[in-house]
Formats: sequence, structure tokens, C-alpha cells
Amino acid sequence: MTVTHDEKVVREFSKQAPGFADPRLNVAFTRHLDRLVRFMEPELDLEDVVLEVAAGTGIVSRAIAHRVRHVTALDLTPAMLAEGKRAADHAGLTNLTFTHGDATALPYLDRSFTLVMTRFSLHQVADPGAVVAEMARVSRPGAALIIADLVRPEGVAGDPDRIERLRDPSHGTALTEARIAELVTAAGAEVKRTDRFDYVRPLDPWLELSQTPAEAAAQIRRELEEELAGGPPTGMRPSMVDGVLHFTHAYLFQQAIAG
Repeated sequence: MTVTHDEKVVREFSKQAPGFADPRLNVAFTRHLDRLVRFMEPELDLEDVVLEVAAGTGIVSRAIAHRVRHVTALDLTPAMLAEGKRAADHAGLTNLTFTHGDATALPYLDRSFTLVMTRFSLHQVADPGAVVAEMARVSRPGAALIIADLVRPEGVAGDPDRIERLRDPSHGTALTEARIAELVTAAGAEVKRTDRFDYVRPLDPWLELSQTPAEAAAQIRRELEEELAGGPPTGMRPSMVDGVLHFTHAYLFQQAIAG
């Protein structure tokens, strides 16, 4: 029986849901949240009606809910939405709605939102162009589109996507910054601002979060160690920090204006 990509996503992220917002396991997701909110600040308004696409547990939605009129957090994985709703209810957020839906076929009319965002989704989905096009479709003219994602640095040697898929079979393809800009432009929006940075993160919590099988985890570790010893590049840019094996992710925050 063939498993679709969406089914892989739901399977893998259902496993990850309980620890997704745990700083010990997913430090990249939690540590850079404040940086993303600061990046978004020029676009945030108390009258905004916001949509977060492929929201996971809605960590960004929850962070900005007090700054806008209403936020809808949409995701494909029910377990992620359930975790996010529990956290939102605990925080007393009453202007945040959690919705089950497909990022490539958003269940909203054209021009419905004044700000549309997505975080760590384009590298995960089968059709990132369709996601960006849908984000632009449901945005009102002049609305801000915010994309925050893992990207492939220009000119990096090796095949980081292969390692990413060993760790999480639902991983799609990490796009370059230029390719994301192309998708945004093709959707009728104009890129205005970007923030790009590297993050060196420890290997073990990353593998623990995804519950990567022991054999695959051992292979990833072995390949990174071999690269450090002069072996072939993996594209993960490994390093040793205080005797602990780390690797490097590249992140992009991009703001565009819908046409």
C-alpha cells in the first residue's frame, strides 16, 4: 500500500506533537520565536485578521494573539492542533481558532486575511509552490506574507535533504532563498525584507524529537563524524562543540506584500 506524502507528515508529526514546543528537544523552534516576532512587528496591528498556515501547535499564533484582532492556526495534523489548543486554553487566549486543513487547498475565500504566515513548512510539503500561491490568494491586497523556513545555503556541498529524510521520512526539500523568492513573486507578491542566519544545534535532541529509529540515527551520526574526519560532505556542516556533535541549519525569514 502506497503511503502519500501527507500521510507521512501526519504520522511523523503526530509522534513529534508532545515534544514539539519543548525547548530541550526543539531549541531551534522555541529559541528563535522571539526573533521571528520582532521581524514581524512592523506588520502587526490590533485590527489584523491573521492566518498561520501549517501552524503545528500554533506557537507563533499564540505568541502574537495579544497583538492582533484574531488568529487562525491551520494544520494537517490533528495531534499538533490538539497540543496547541490545550496551550492556548491554558493561557486564556480567546481570539485564537485552531482549524484542521490542507495548506495547498486553504478552506477560505479570496482576500480573507490581512496577514498570512507560515513557519518551517515549505521544506516539509510536497508542493511548496501551491502553499505560497494559496497564502497569496487568501491575502488582502497589501497584506503581509511572512515565510520563515529552513533553507539550503547556496553552494553547500553534499545532500542535506537525504540526511533530513533519514531522520524524518516526511521531509521534502529545503529550498534556497532565491527559490522561495521566485515562488512568492510567481504568486503575485513582492519581497520586501529578509533575515537570514545559521544555527548550530546539537544532534541528539534533534533525533530524539523525531523519534528516529536507532539504525537511522546511528547512520546519521556516523556520516557526520566521517565528514569531520575528512570524509564526503553531507551538507549538514557538522562540528564538535564542547565534545558534543552538532550540525548547522540555515534559516530564512522573508516578508512580502501581497498584490
